Amino acid sequence: MAMKVKEVADLVGISVRTLHHYDEIGLLSPKEITESGYRLYSDDNLEVLQQILFFRELGFPLKQIKEIIHSPSFDRQEALELHRTMLLDKRRQLDQMINTIEKTIQHSKGEIQMSQKEKFAGFDFSHNPYEQEARERWGDKAVDDANAKLGKLSKSEQAAMGERMNQIYFKLAALRHSSPQSVEAQAAIKEWFDFLNEMGSYSLDGFKGLGQMYIDDVRFTKNIDNFGEGLALFMRDAMAYYADTHK
Repeated sequence: MAMKVKEVADLVGISVRTLHHYDEIGLLSPKEITESGYRLYSDDNLEVLQQILFFRELGFPLKQIKEIIHSPSFDRQEALELHRTMLLDKRRQLDQMINTIEKTIQHSKGEIQMSQKEKFAGFDFSHNPYEQEARERWGDKAVDDANAKLGKLSKSEQAAMGERMNQIYFKLAALRHSSPQSVEAQAAIKEWFDFLNEMGSYSLDGFKGLGQMYIDDVRFTKNIDNFGEGLALFMRDAMAYYADTHK
């Protein structure tokens, strides 16, 4: 039986706004839209949504997911097996990190001794995906300048900046159910724009592009949505409106 968008959102645990966004970008369109404007999702739609969420969990950006699942060569069974393999690898790393945490707790209590190597088992810093993404979008100079600014700050100054960032996120999260174009939302997003420009140098177009990255890259979406489900999408819309109206 077909399900309405709110029913799907409640079943899956994502926001209605997210489902609307998937429809807008052609990633997942409902089987039917009634004369009253209700989106109705079929069983096949839910299977596709499951695939999308598996890919998102593994860090695939929306643009790439769309290309994969709409490709004529896409094989659902093959994709499921790939998801399983990748998730098992991810679980092995998490299990190793949990083991490291448990040993560290025992070490801090004086129950065991850990070698320096054991203290860092499970961490993988072979690359920084956020930084590489930024370099590809805005160039090395922008990233290097931002890193230089942060490098000049003391630990207490960096902590204070982190606290300010969280305060802005909490403020925006409290507004996320209102219009991104509202006066309150735009005032809060201006704080975000000003804050980012203290760390780096963002043009209005760059600011708008960053907001889009919050949705396209699941790593950003997950981190931002920790402050409130749907916050990343709300910020994307608010940032785009701010950029467009201040040019």
